[in-house]
Amino acid sequence: MMFDYLNDSLKPLSVILGADVAALRLLLSILSAYPLAIFYRKYIYGREKNAHHLYFISTGLFLAYLNYGTDTLHLMASMVTSYVFLALLGGTYLAVACVFVFNMIYLSIGYYVMSTDSYDINWTMPHCVLTLKLIGVCIDYYDGHQVEEKLNADSKKFMLKTLPNSLEFLGFCCFPASFMVGPQFGMKRYQSFVAGEFGDKSNRSKAPESEFAALQRFALGVLYLVFFQLLGLLISDDYLISEGFQEKSFLWKHLLLGVWGRFTLYRYICCWLLAEGGCILFGITYNGVDERGHKKWDGLQNIKLSLIENTREFNDYIKSFNINTNHWIAHYVFKRLKFLGNRNLSQLGALLFLAVWHGYHSGYFLTFLLEFLVIYLERDVKSIVKSNKKLTQFFDNALVDIVVKFLLRIYTFVFMGFCLVPFALLTFEKYWIVMKSINYSGVILFGLYPFVFGPLLRAALRESKMD
Repeated sequence: MMFDYLNDSLKPLSVILGADVAALRLLLSILSAYPLAIFYRKYIYGREKNAHHLYFISTGLFLAYLNYGTDTLHLMASMVTSYVFLALLGGTYLAVACVFVFNMIYLSIGYYVMSTDSYDINWTMPHCVLTLKLIGVCIDYYDGHQVEEKLNADSKKFMLKTLPNSLEFLGFCCFPASFMVGPQFGMKRYQSFVAGEFGDKSNRSKAPESEFAALQRFALGVLYLVFFQLLGLLISDDYLISEGFQEKSFLWKHLLLGVWGRFTLYRYICCWLLAEGGCILFGITYNGVDERGHKKWDGLQNIKLSLIENTREFNDYIKSFNINTNHWIAHYVFKRLKFLGNRNLSQLGALLFLAVWHGYHSGYFLTFLLEFLVIYLERDVKSIVKSNKKLTQFFDNALVDIVVKFLLRIYTFVFMGFCLVPFALLTFEKYWIVMKSINYSGVILFGLYPFVFGPLLRAALRESKMD
């Protein structure tokens, strides 16, 4: 059996590298997008559309099989069932409800059956990526059957007037460069790509000239993979709950949390950079032209490295990390909760969806609750400073600005690690050990701010508030 043979072949390498066999399989699958893209550019690009769809279906499912064996059937079941719902119910609210409920329940059951107390690499990983794709297509098809004048700009851009045929639908779902870990993109982008709209308009058989852009992203992915491995020699998830970490000083533990946070982020960043490079080489990431008329290939950019490495507020992390999933959540969840009439409620609803989408572990829910509280704190503090003339003048001082920026860099560095602890350690028994060891600093700061620190700060500055 090919799945078992690959497992046995990778075991010696996993021992040498100190990596899990499943993680090595996943990394090789992400890297395989590059030779698959080269073959596609040479032999498939420019042919009739069904050839594209069949190539993506066969290669995507083959990669899934190499990683998850017969569990690939779960992915196929979700795709086929979702398409049947769309074909039978059309672009209706009932179709959206059926596709949404079916896929979220299927994914949740998968988490329940497959999850352990550690980070799992199994069929639920590509299935969670697929779930967003399936829900997105269904909502786009629903939007295509609404009164166009009542839709917002994004809905008009992504809406589908007609149901994609079955091969087109499966090709979109199984696109090999994004099937395993993303990035997310819509059916409209896929259709434009297969139609040759991202290549040379004067020669539709000529593959897009995206090789150099793909090489750049690939090189960055390898660089961050090296960073991840090097940091792994210094710190790990297990170290945070070890006696060695508990014995460190209060300040030293916070700095170590920041280092560990970078280690955790780099795990995702290297995978997403490598996956994006594969998408670029295929040519699906076209994003118009720049001011000099050069084509841009950042249409599926999932990481803004310059921003994430220079963050001074947590909103920078949101804007620079897992960008395509955040855009998906904003378009398909956050904006559609507008009927709640409150921005904070819409944000909480979107974060609750994200937590459920990730899994049932309490750590996911705590992490996204912390995200809400952190953003609330930052927005409130900005509002206080902006409404206070003396504070505004104080922070406008050049020397003060330098000091504040330095302190904010440390703040985001340390507390991003803190916020990731529940996400990575998952269970209360593990992440609460870390929280306790740092005297619940982040819990106190962010958890009490809306009820204690915020009101006290506003009361203290009330007299000097601008008219």
